[in-house]
Amino acid sequence: MPTLTLISHHLCPYVQRVAITLAEKNVPYERVNIDLNNKPDWFLRLSPLGKVPLLRLESGEVLFESAVICEYLEDTLPPALHPASALERARHRAWIELASAVLADIWGYETATDAETLQRKAGELRAKFLRVEAALDRGPYFAGAHFSLVDAAFAPAFRYFEVFDEIFDHGIFADLPKTQAWRTALAQRPSVRAAVPADYHDRLRAFLKAKGAYLHRLAA
Repeated sequence: MPTLTLISHHLCPYVQRVAITLAEKNVPYERVNIDLNNKPDWFLRLSPLGKVPLLRLESGEVLFESAVICEYLEDTLPPALHPASALERARHRAWIELASAVLADIWGYETATDAETLQRKAGELRAKFLRVEAALDRGPYFAGAHFSLVDAAFAPAFRYFEVFDEIFDHGIFADLPKTQAWRTALAQRPSVRAAVPADYHDRLRAFLKAKGAYLHRLAA
């Protein structure tokens, strides 16, 4: 029976990081989704920042912030998703920070309400993925054959583009073959596929519409 509870939102990429990590470690858990536009009182009492994800442990303790939660799971549960080398672990943590910066740019991209802002955010995203391309080697994952927490961090970012690709040819991944191959490998990973509900694409499109996003106008 699940002894962990993941407090979640259907679209949150940071929740996806934790869900992917739990799946990779074969840990059963209960997932409770909340409405971030109407946060319940019990959630606000538990979350110091008013954000998801939260992970409630069997002891009743509650952890917040996705990076902290994933590191806790890494420290307490096999299999290891970080490298054994302290230097490589530090390097991986730095790339996880870049993944967070990518997600911040994606937020600006998806909520842009005009073509100029959309184009500027696309440039910022492409600049970061150019750095990713230079760092990738043999694949299929960031560290080669071994799935790592860097993969768990980037997979939710790549997922957005499944919808963006359907809307128009944004060109962000043009001439980035290693990044494209990594993105494809992550999309096929069972833990990544299971991290969101089946109606994720519809929910993301509804979000774009609600935000008055320029992407929604392009799609229409």
